Amino acid sequence: MKQKLNSITSKAKLVSQVMYDNPHIEERPTDVILHVEHLKMYFKINTGWFRSKPLKAVDDVTFDIHRGETLGLVGESGCGKTTLGRTILHLYKPTSGTIVFNGEEILGKESLRHFRQRSQIVFQDPYSSLDPRMTVEDIIAEPMDIHKSYKNKEERHARVLELMRMVGMSPEQATRYAHEFSGGQRQRIGIARALALNPEFVVCDEPVSALDVSIQAQVINKFAELQEKLGLTYIFVTHNLLVVKHIADRIAVMYLGHIVELAETEELFEHTMHPYTLSLLSAIPVPDPDIAKTHKRIIPEGDIPSPLNAPSGCPFRTRCPKATAECAKTLPPLKELKPGHFVACYHPETNKSGIALLTALGGKKHAKK
Repeated sequence: MKQKLNSITSKAKLVSQVMYDNPHIEERPTDVILHVEHLKMYFKINTGWFRSKPLKAVDDVTFDIHRGETLGLVGESGCGKTTLGRTILHLYKPTSGTIVFNGEEILGKESLRHFRQRSQIVFQDPYSSLDPRMTVEDIIAEPMDIHKSYKNKEERHARVLELMRMVGMSPEQATRYAHEFSGGQRQRIGIARALALNPEFVVCDEPVSALDVSIQAQVINKFAELQEKLGLTYIFVTHNLLVVKHIADRIAVMYLGHIVELAETEELFEHTMHPYTLSLLSAIPVPDPDIAKTHKRIIPEGDIPSPLNAPSGCPFRTRCPKATAECAKTLPPLKELKPGHFVACYHPETNKSGIALLTALGGKKHAKK
């Protein structure tokens, strides 16, 4: 695991140099499976008679994902995490921006069709994302039916049973319907469906938030196991920072449609730089009573602004205790302040603010088995 993290660190440095020092260069490192550049997703909202305003759900987002890694995406409700994942997969048509998958830009129906064969999504709600009128076998085989990826019914059936065993389900359950299963079992069906076409890249849209805590651990471990076995690359969207600490190699923090901080998991917890990230980490319950006594919660004042009426300059300035006049003038760029650690802030933290919290939460990120 240590060797893998060192490899990802060196890759991150190389990608950072390419992206930010040479933004117009065409060639990119071969380990980058997905490159997102200046991605925007605006929704037109009617505000009156013949009047409308853009809701900027995702606003000028740029990042890379390395092959075989897990990028955690965290932030408050309404910050644009799910919209970003769905826009990357073109479930929402991007307003503007560039998405490059395996060195090929996603343009036109043919490239999109190929992209959708190699990328999938696991939805948040295992209850509403499965068709109640279809059997488990038909649900899992639906992507194969659409893309005609089997020669005969026997091959289709064999592939479904293989996928069910892969996610820990019994082949005898193939003829049942979704309502006959628990939440954890339904989410396993959703995972099996996502793996049907042997994808390289999977967006996990809060896949454990609707599950009991005991079931969450099983599903998270299954994601890690499948990644190790199949070499998958994940975007893992979640509210739970402990979940993302366990499974993610890097973490991107979103606020009001922008990425405000991006770093490796341990680096983000040990050396938090953005005031918003610091407030998120302070909300994590500390299991050690001695540390919990001295642990102070940092609560930003006010509510998150509406994307319809976003503040000028830095989107977090209306709630930030360190905001100055400079913050209201221009949007702070996402800069690399340390190797592999990017922050969009004019007044970043410089102290080791997260070390005590990281220790209380069990030290370094849990190694994937």
